Amino acid sequence: MPLKKGIEELTNGEVQLQERHKLDEPKLYRVFILNDNYTTMDFVVKVLIEIFNKPAAEATMLMLDVHRKGRGVCGIYTLDIAMTKVSQVHTLARQHGFPLKCTYEEA
Repeated sequence: MPLKKGIEELTNGEVQLQERHKLDEPKLYRVFILNDNYTTMDFVVKVLIEIFNKPAAEATMLMLDVHRKGRGVCGIYTLDIAMTKVSQVHTLARQHGFPLKCTYEEA
């Protein structure tokens, strides 16, 4: 007696189709830099260039947005990438002695 049965033996000669599960798209999250009265504008531009890969002109415009409106969107990412970006911003800010805050929320 064989250990494995063929498809025909299991389905009485009929072809058995496997169900396909539809995968949901991952949720996206907006990452924000928050304004404070201590972090220099130059440092915020540096963060936007180094961590968020923004061109210098776009980084400067975004920094001014943060300064005027209190916060600015740095990008939209999946959860794990958003969390990593926030952590990188906080680490770099601490290394340079700034209280810069960064956060994320569901898009």
